[in-house]
Amino acid sequence: MTEGNFVDYVKVFLTSGKGGKGSVHLHREKFITKGGPDGGDGGRGGHVILRGNENLWTLVTFKYKKHFKAGHGGNGAKSRSTGADGEDVYLEVPLGTILRDAETNEVILEITEHGEEEVVVKGGMGGRGNWHFRSSTNQTPRYAQPGMEGTEESFVLELKILADVGLVGFPNAGKSTLLSVITSAKPKIADYEFTTLKPNLGIVEYRDFQSFVMADIPGIIEGAAEGKGLGHYFLRHIERNATLLFLIPADSKDISKEYEILLDELRRYNSELLDKERLIAISKSDMLDDELMEEMSAELDIDLKGAPYMFISSVAQQGIQELKDKLWQMLNA
Repeated sequence: MTEGNFVDYVKVFLTSGKGGKGSVHLHREKFITKGGPDGGDGGRGGHVILRGNENLWTLVTFKYKKHFKAGHGGNGAKSRSTGADGEDVYLEVPLGTILRDAETNEVILEITEHGEEEVVVKGGMGGRGNWHFRSSTNQTPRYAQPGMEGTEESFVLELKILADVGLVGFPNAGKSTLLSVITSAKPKIADYEFTTLKPNLGIVEYRDFQSFVMADIPGIIEGAAEGKGLGHYFLRHIERNATLLFLIPADSKDISKEYEILLDELRRYNSELLDKERLIAISKSDMLDDELMEEMSAELDIDLKGAPYMFISSVAQQGIQELKDKLWQMLNA
């Protein structure tokens, strides 16, 4: 998936179908010149329905088409025949999609399962035919109900990535490089901050043909919880990850301080994020010799207060399989 095709926030305009008119008809056939009313009901208008699709990863479908309109219901007919229901419109969305009211920003529903269907805008009811209005005092009613109008509403579709592991770290920490090594994803990689402007997803192939999904989230900066930098743009994606992998480069001035800053940003955005399983990966460790690594380990055991960590190098392919093993163990604990 190219970065330009990753769309995770769109506004859509949805219109349901109008209900069909009820029929005004009196029964007529040979030898029956004055039969009773037999006008059928109108069909309902079409619904607009969200449907979850596990094969989709982005809302790019709605980037260029934002207006959707369901079909109108058919009119009723003689012999109490009901009109056809209007054609429903199905909007296929990736799992993790949230529907918000465009005006109040209130969350209306969320799609989390493949094939899950939720009616967003209901079609108008069909009108009742004159058969329903017969009575002892009015045996030949010559009126019926019109169909109810459809509804036109605007909504916001917002995607929160459903990934097993989310990469968390400051810009230029090596997240994209790790993702390119550990999966078949090809994220944009360069030696400057904010190379990744939108999340990248990759499938990590594990032993015995098993796999899990890893997401490279744009880098955190201090103040992100208040919306600075890419702020809320990426923090909402972290909410759906089962496990968080903190990536901190070995040449950082203070690894434990960077870790605390990252934790603090998550805490200020949503304290529940701290309840997730966490693992710290010290990247670029190929620049460390064994003696220096032992010294750093002794310090980190104290400074990180027991938080699990390991040394890896994406470029030198050091500790990558051990990292996969640890993540798999955490995901299936």
